[in-house]
Amino acid sequence: MIKKILIASFAFVLIAVSCKSPKKKEAEPAVENTPDRKWWKEAIVYQLYPRSFKDSDGDGIGDLKGIISKLDYIKSLGIDAVWVNPIYTSPNDDNGYDISDYRNIMKEFGTIADFDELLKGLHDRGIKLVMDLVVNHSSDEHEWFKQSRSSRTSPYRNYYHWWNAERGKPPYRYSLFDINHDAWKYDSLTNAYYLHYFSRKQPDLNWENPKLRQEVYGIMKFWADKGIDGFRLDAFQFSSKDTSFPVYPKGFEKNFVKYYSMGPYLHDYLKEMNSEVFSKYDVMSVAEGAGNTFEDAHNLVDAGRKELNMAYAFEGVDVGNPKGYSLLHFKEVFSRWDSAFAENGWLSIFLANHDQARMVSRFGNDSPAFRDLSSKMLTTFIMTMRGTPYFYYGDELGMTNAGFTSISDYRDMPTLNEYQNQKNIGGDIKKFIETIKDNSRDNGRTPFQWNDSVNAGFGPGAPWIKVNPNYTALNASAQEKDANSVLNYFRSVVKLRKENPVLVYGKYTLLDKDNPDVYAYTRELDGKKMLVVLNFKSVIASVGKDIDTSKAKILLSNYSSHLGGGKLQPYEAIIYEL
Repeated sequence: MIKKILIASFAFVLIAVSCKSPKKKEAEPAVENTPDRKWWKEAIVYQLYPRSFKDSDGDGIGDLKGIISKLDYIKSLGIDAVWVNPIYTSPNDDNGYDISDYRNIMKEFGTIADFDELLKGLHDRGIKLVMDLVVNHSSDEHEWFKQSRSSRTSPYRNYYHWWNAERGKPPYRYSLFDINHDAWKYDSLTNAYYLHYFSRKQPDLNWENPKLRQEVYGIMKFWADKGIDGFRLDAFQFSSKDTSFPVYPKGFEKNFVKYYSMGPYLHDYLKEMNSEVFSKYDVMSVAEGAGNTFEDAHNLVDAGRKELNMAYAFEGVDVGNPKGYSLLHFKEVFSRWDSAFAENGWLSIFLANHDQARMVSRFGNDSPAFRDLSSKMLTTFIMTMRGTPYFYYGDELGMTNAGFTSISDYRDMPTLNEYQNQKNIGGDIKKFIETIKDNSRDNGRTPFQWNDSVNAGFGPGAPWIKVNPNYTALNASAQEKDANSVLNYFRSVVKLRKENPVLVYGKYTLLDKDNPDVYAYTRELDGKKMLVVLNFKSVIASVGKDIDTSKAKILLSNYSSHLGGGKLQPYEAIIYEL
């Protein structure tokens, strides 16, 4: 259950990214038959979890100065944009996703001056900055909420959702992070309940209130005026609510996204946001998540609606499982989404983010024998599909799940709350610990492994969460020196994608559909054709007999030699030019 909760809860996050070009614009490859070229279609986005990237002052928490010290490393990856998770003032109930001041920087991360230096440093290197913004809910320590709960007549009362106790207990709403999974919290100060879809310290904002909406647009303009290149709007799919709060069917929480997302006025809010902010700053918007249907997806992102532009669907990432998954299912999902957006709209391609366990542990093989090979294979997949690639920090090294065995190792609030809930209801604690070992979000939040020194070079102080013990062998410093490392392979694939627009805009055609071991497809554009073959298994596999590579040229592979005869070595990835 916890896996479904943690995955589904972030199934429809929104990202908005500016269209401003870097100061130094390189020559673009010619693309004859693609009139609607956009930088964000051709960009590669690197997601950076600031708390875990680099600690500059020894307090065990990554910070802005730490990121600044590693800008040349980030530039060396070849990426075009950095998406930074929340860095605003926050009491840190949910690692910054509970914001108490949207116009200031969390003291553990630094200052506004540090932020300005970071922004300039990125821009000087031709890299854009995407900021995370959480406006489905705020912290209960935000001044708005303090005022809202102070009196029923407060001008801030309607900034949140309140249910007066004299009306009786409100209709049940499921909370994803609450210990008891109850989204209504009683507050004795005004004898009323407030709504929180996430933790009790994350009260939901009332988007029905036009004053609240203007407050949010003002915040967005504040950061846009500073020169940032985008916003990621977290959990925004839940922002529009039926404020009559009807009774939902018993058991609705098993598919709560169906009831919580795509509310009655969501499109109106997005159109207004587009008019108030995106259009005025020449920005484009991206939907991480795409509603409940393809119709939802296109209503969100089709250009003529003036809402959002890029879908970031979670169905593909939901397939991954360290215990194994069906490649046939994986292929079907990614091919179906590509087909739905073949003519209109645009997709994001990703296999990890801050709400998932590590990519190689979920989709590849994190054993020492196959970790590097399967990491390279998965990188090849992400970089050769049609859509904008999103890479999570550390995946360029092949960082793995943490291997935590005790609840004391975890820091993630919903994980700890669910542990307490399982104890309260007499659940199977041993089974729960085994589940979170594979799937907890903390697996993807351990400190970046810079080198084999103390704390993996993250910083001199004890990190806020344990470093993965495999850092002595798996680290950036060692991989920099190894021409065949996962890191250097990542750079090679990035370079290949940038040099070949066919890998960005080209038509996608699935081959060998029923092969349970191999994912094969072509990309075609302007008379150029590439073939990608990927073995997703730890044993030798065969490509379909109708796939002829006898006259093809190998452009890139994660092996130095090949078996031929249609045979692929374990986790082998080959990109051919046909």
